[in-house]
Amino acid sequence: MAREDEAGLLVQVGGKRCAQCPLVPYERLSQPSPELRRWIAAFRQGEMRYDRGEVVFTQGSRPRQLYTVLSGILMRSRLLEDGRRQIINFMFPGDFIGLQSAVDSEMSHEVEAVTSATLCVFARERFFELVASQPQLSFDLTWLAAHEESALEEHIVSLGQRNARERLAALAVFLVQRAIDTRLAPDGVLAITITQGQIADMLGLSLVHTNRTLQALRRLQLVDWTLTSIGIPDMAAARQFAGIDGVASARPRPYI
Repeated sequence: MAREDEAGLLVQVGGKRCAQCPLVPYERLSQPSPELRRWIAAFRQGEMRYDRGEVVFTQGSRPRQLYTVLSGILMRSRLLEDGRRQIINFMFPGDFIGLQSAVDSEMSHEVEAVTSATLCVFARERFFELVASQPQLSFDLTWLAAHEESALEEHIVSLGQRNARERLAALAVFLVQRAIDTRLAPDGVLAITITQGQIADMLGLSLVHTNRTLQALRRLQLVDWTLTSIGIPDMAAARQFAGIDGVASARPRPYI
């Protein structure tokens, strides 16, 4: 298995067969049929591993590969010309990375590993050959795209209409719920290092305002967000406080 680094060099890394995919035990993921899994295996190139802080996609690059997250958490962000950064969203096991930008153009954003992560690799140039041969994959990709748009819609609502406390509570709910669904928070607490600067970059707040908001939510016993973990004592209360309608989706997420 070959890995391409930032300099375009190839580095050998190992990987498991699709039958041993670490996503198989996930109850909140919809498992491909045995036939579909065989098709995926035929197009799969192997695995890549990234340490915290390593960049998977660089903004402005033209990547040759697409990925499914097998383990870990990644972050998608957009860097402005003046150096300011907008964090767009976070990606968890089962999420598909690389089709968020136009296939034939440069990446409009950067993807960075927030924790150590393992990714399943597909060649971008062959991917639509796989999708064209398997209509179920086309449907699954459409579902994933629609679900991601819904998450981004929630983020836009936060930036435009929610106050600082509501924004931060909504982000914590999203992160912890995704972590619970992907076995990264078995006890309801997500062990992750997200700095106050990164929180500010996602929610459009100053560092001082972010710090005060974190303390306020901790006093209200709604969100306990430290440098190394995120905990929500009462998920229903946090959802209500943030003004998040409904409950978490009951439909398992497909993955490729």
